[in-house]
Amino acid sequence: MAANRRSGAKARSAARLAAVQALYQMELAGTPLGAIIEEFTVFRLNRAPAEEAGEGTGTADEVNAALAEADRTYFSELLRGAVRRQREIDPLVDRTLATGWRLVRIDSTLRAIFRAAVFELMERVDVPARVIINEYINVAHAFFSDEHPKVVNGVLDHLARQLRPAEFAPPPVADGAREHDDT
Repeated sequence: MAANRRSGAKARSAARLAAVQALYQMELAGTPLGAIIEEFTVFRLNRAPAEEAGEGTGTADEVNAALAEADRTYFSELLRGAVRRQREIDPLVDRTLATGWRLVRIDSTLRAIFRAAVFELMERVDVPARVIINEYINVAHAFFSDEHPKVVNGVLDHLARQLRPAEFAPPPVADGAREHDDT
């Protein structure tokens, strides 16, 4: 059972990575949603790692190998949801960015990360907010070696607390603990 959960989590992680790549490609190349889902599911996802990996051992090879294990359904859900809710997501992220930063001026990959992650925070209440934040920090590390993962952490933590306040509320104080505080 634990091995199934790990492989399921790995497949979802790969789906998140693929969704960010697809959102990036959609923005830069103007590829329509249906075409990008088909391209990724037919040519990039669930292929044998030997088909994807090149001779080198660089980050691109590692990313491509990870995509071989992606959950296609989760990938499609993330992509469709991020696109469907983009008009809600973008202003939320824009308001959360530090002063002087604008969503339209940040790196396209960061925009894709934020769109996929915020969609998950909005609709995938079955996935804990802290898990979503951690997953997209890992995605950011796949693309950036500088301060970008810290930006992802800060923005997503802020938005998660706004969108899912109950998950960040302090635990209730037990009755026994209250009695000792009155002394």
